[in-house]
Amino acid sequence: MRILFRCARRRYSSAPLSALQQRVAHRITTPHRIESLLNPDLTPHSWNPSLSPRYSTRPMSALDSATQALAALSITPSATVSHASAASPAAWKEALRQAAPNAPREFELLKVLVFKPKTAKNATPVPVVVVARDGTETSSGPLGKTLNLKELRLASEDLLSEFFSLDKDSLSPLAINAHTFPRIVTVVDASLAGAKDPLAVRALTSSQTVFLSGSDIIAYLRGLETAEVKVHEVDFVALRSETVDGVAAQPKPAERKEKEKKEDAKIEGAVQIAIGVKKEVDFAAWYTNVLVKADMLDYYNVSGCYVLKPWSYSIWEIIQEWFNSKIREMGVENAYFPMFVSQKVLEREKNHIEGFSPEVAWVTRAGQSDLEEPIAIRPTSETAMYPYYAKWIKSHRDLPLKLNQWNSVVRWEFKTPQPFIRTREFLWQEGHTAFLTKAEADKEVLEILDLYRRVFEELLAVPVIPGIKSEKEKFAGGLYTTTVEGFIPTTGRGIQGATSHCLGQNFSKPEMFNIFVEDLNDPSGQGKTYVWQNSWGLSTRTIGVMVMVHGDNQGLVLPPRVASVQVIIVPCGITAKTTEEQRQDITAKCEELVTTLRKVGIRARADLRDGYTPGYKFNDWEQKGVPVRLEIGPQDLAKKQTLGVRRDTGVKTPIPLASVETAVPALLETIQKEMFARAKEVYWSRVKQVTEWEKVVPTLDDKCVVVLPWCEVESCEDDIKDRSGRAAEPQDERAPSAGAKSLAIPFDQSHWDPIIPGKTKCPACGNDAKRWTLFGRSY
Repeated sequence: MRILFRCARRRYSSAPLSALQQRVAHRITTPHRIESLLNPDLTPHSWNPSLSPRYSTRPMSALDSATQALAALSITPSATVSHASAASPAAWKEALRQAAPNAPREFELLKVLVFKPKTAKNATPVPVVVVARDGTETSSGPLGKTLNLKELRLASEDLLSEFFSLDKDSLSPLAINAHTFPRIVTVVDASLAGAKDPLAVRALTSSQTVFLSGSDIIAYLRGLETAEVKVHEVDFVALRSETVDGVAAQPKPAERKEKEKKEDAKIEGAVQIAIGVKKEVDFAAWYTNVLVKADMLDYYNVSGCYVLKPWSYSIWEIIQEWFNSKIREMGVENAYFPMFVSQKVLEREKNHIEGFSPEVAWVTRAGQSDLEEPIAIRPTSETAMYPYYAKWIKSHRDLPLKLNQWNSVVRWEFKTPQPFIRTREFLWQEGHTAFLTKAEADKEVLEILDLYRRVFEELLAVPVIPGIKSEKEKFAGGLYTTTVEGFIPTTGRGIQGATSHCLGQNFSKPEMFNIFVEDLNDPSGQGKTYVWQNSWGLSTRTIGVMVMVHGDNQGLVLPPRVASVQVIIVPCGITAKTTEEQRQDITAKCEELVTTLRKVGIRARADLRDGYTPGYKFNDWEQKGVPVRLEIGPQDLAKKQTLGVRRDTGVKTPIPLASVETAVPALLETIQKEMFARAKEVYWSRVKQVTEWEKVVPTLDDKCVVVLPWCEVESCEDDIKDRSGRAAEPQDERAPSAGAKSLAIPFDQSHWDPIIPGKTKCPACGNDAKRWTLFGRSY
């Protein structure tokens, strides 16, 4: 079954044929006419449908559609050339030169640039597509001012794939069609019309080129205009002259500073080391490099989705095993519900789904047939599970019902994807429980939250602050939400670790899922009582948080308890003078050490790969974050010892071979505890008590979170976010909003001065403060 996904934010229906499409249908009556546009050597007599797989019953390609549109305007390419794949303008030009005599003797290259303007947090980006001669200077700054758009930046590969299903080396004005044109801003170089030589245009691939005149390209794009959407023709030469005469000709200090910052981020000799950029200078690039170099993931061909490789998935398995063992002790059982949710069921609870609706992915088609009703891919499972809770729960004897499922969910994010932190599909566990009383539900909420705290602190060595969310930030449709909030010191941003929600009776009421049992306090036996429900979830975001907190400029640093390889054993000191017998003794000792350590529960491995130096192996396992490296060489054997090297600190310690069974487990426990202690010390050093508004933004700019005596009024919360965002320093586009939002109201208020009723005031609005609340920039 072929499934077509559609996002709720962009529900495009099958519209009637446009006037242009009708003209195309009238003019293009044979498949030969399409083929002849791409292959001018093909004559009418030589075309044979049986020999041309292009014209099977498959759907029409984007290039077929574009060439039909050209033909409808009586535009025929002057030449079509196949050539070696070219990834740069110089390589493209050279490939065309080598393709002579098929290519025109004189020609110009056409470039297509895609920019992404600064976009509101929840808004859909509208790319700016610039079609210009290769020699035209298309500065994004002046162009953005002309179009009244802020901060134009070159679009990511993910955005190109999302809008055009192309990479940057295949971009072409032919990718702009009746479907994409209304979704973008199209800018055309005004000098195109005056180009004397033909223009080389990518044929939606990096290995094929069609040649068109400048006026033909403009005519093609103008043919896509509607009453609402027009092509913007820009004179870049004049625009540049205006800029040179004005202040904008000088680079802004912030731009110069950012450029210098990127240069400083480069690590000298990066060809020979793991990462290549410094964590403290270019955090986003560092994070991506660490994940790739550590072999944790690979990029998938669907934007915002990633392949979790064994090195990262094993961490998730360890978390699963630990968490499963704990919730089973609480009487929770694992189950599985389908990933599909009917539209009727999903939209039954409008308040709940409102927060997810822009991100819901819909299945609208099976094969060639449209479905009678769209089917959603679950963004969460309340609406999928609770109809069955109503079916299964008929008496107080059926309570409590405690189910958990390990699954993936899809939320079609339109923000910049970031592996593990913000992805369109992610793995998680979601628990859904039902109780007879609120007291039982309240008790479980906190029990689960403490398990989440322990996942972060005891397994991942990441400190978190438990607390309750504000009314504004709580789970949509819930009674209240509890959370464990983490912190990324390098960026100074908070990050939500996991949440445990009390849903109250909001989902069990008659207007919702009508989950009830008999009222034991009603003597008539006719009364009903609606069940109390909880839901709680922990996702693979945990892995991203761990990487961000512990990783360094050498790569990943894994806490021992979640490392799939806790100890790597590397043979060393083997030279040309080493005898074969000595080599065999070293290898045997490495294998013996692995066996010994595995017997005491240590996940150990020996790196006996041929053809790699010890130095290469050291670097390889360091960037993968293995907690301990044991080195064994001829001198170590003579001394009956091994050299232990800690990944987190680099400290080297000789370990007697006779005591490895006890020394190595003890060393791993020490590493685990010290990693947590260091991270906790940093976190709490960045939590700053602030009682004056003037100090809020400077404290945030110092990469800290602030704890404020807060009034807990939603309008004040909105005002804090707005005012702190306006006053903040400029932020990188890839980072979330600069405004500070409430992260949590910590359960433990003893870290700060007591709030005195009627005296302690909220620094944002001046009203009476209720509790100390964490505010910060966040992911």
